[in-house]
Formats: sequence, C-alpha cells, structure tokens
Amino acid sequence: MPGFREVQYYLVGLWLLIRLDPRGFRYLDMSERGVNRSFWAMAWCLPPMGISWLWWRQAFLRAMPPEADVDFPFYIRLSLVEVANWFVPLVFAGLLLLAFRMGERFAPVVVSINWLGVPLSYINGLLLALVFFLPGSVGLVSLLLLAFMLAQVFVLARILRMICHGHALMVGALTLVLLVPSMILSEYLQHFLGIYPA
Repeated sequence: MPGFREVQYYLVGLWLLIRLDPRGFRYLDMSERGVNRSFWAMAWCLPPMGISWLWWRQAFLRAMPPEADVDFPFYIRLSLVEVANWFVPLVFAGLLLLAFRMGERFAPVVVSINWLGVPLSYINGLLLALVFFLPGSVGLVSLLLLAFMLAQVFVLARILRMICHGHALMVGALTLVLLVPSMILSEYLQHFLGIYPA
C-alpha cells in the first residue's frame, strides 16, 4: 500500500494538472504497475467513507420506526455501493475512449481519477462530520456540499482537459460519464439493497 509521502507526491501532480501545468504528469505513475497501485486509493478513502456511512445510518434510522436498528449486512451493502461507484464510471470511461480510438489515455484517466478520489473523499467526510458535531448546521452544510459538487466538476474537467490535450467534446463526455452514472447507480443500488432512507 502506498505510504503518505507517495500519496502526497501524487496529489502534487494532480494539483499541477488542475493548474494546467503539464509537469503534473511527471508526478503520476502511468505504467501498468501505477494503474494497479492507484486502486489503493480506495483504502486511503476508508476513514471518510466510515463517516459517510455513519451519516447514512443516521438518516436511514430517522426514516424508520423508533425500535429499528441496522446490523452488519447494512454496512456490507453500503460497501457494495461504494465499490460499484468506484469501478463502473471507470469502465464507462474506458469504453468511451476505446470507441473514439483514444485508449492510450485510459491509464492517465484511471490513475488521476483514483488519486483524486482521496482528497475529495476527505473533504466530503469533513462536511458530513460537521452535521454530527454541529446539528444546527444542516442548511450550511447543504450549501457547502453543493459548492463542493460544482468544484468537483471544475477540477475533474481541468484534469481531463490536460489528459485529452484540450479536446473539449471528449472532456465534456468523460466528465459526464465519470459523474452521472455514479449518481444514478447510487440511488438504484440503495433502493435495490434496501438501504435507502424511505
């Protein structure tokens, strides 16, 4: 598993790409080994994921009868949703790139998106933690989450712009493919697995 210094190195590369600085590619390992190691980002995201699961548990129990409780399978189902949200958009991105004969850009997309997930997960976890410690901040957190979502689209588009060499249509298509299926899939799986707070 990559250590903190290595992850920090990758994040510097992402920051440079967000600033449209091509030197950022030097900080990211785009080899087959680098692609495989980038999936360790999921392990780095476990702490903020835990916060989001606790928040989801709280929302789920609020919608249930007072005597209701959740057990271990509830968290297994949440983890299945997380795994699907991580892999399915990458599969769609790969198919899109293959369809437009740009398959060589799949490795940079995978590496960048995987490591970008680390800071985004921690920011999301921090915002959800505010709800726990400041129960009256729900309105403020909702606005911050909206701003965070818009910032996420902006950051993702900037990185994809560097990977796709400014090909605007491909940047737009990849941005949609990496974000929209995840939203749809989340809601579908939550309903299907019985973990949606009805």
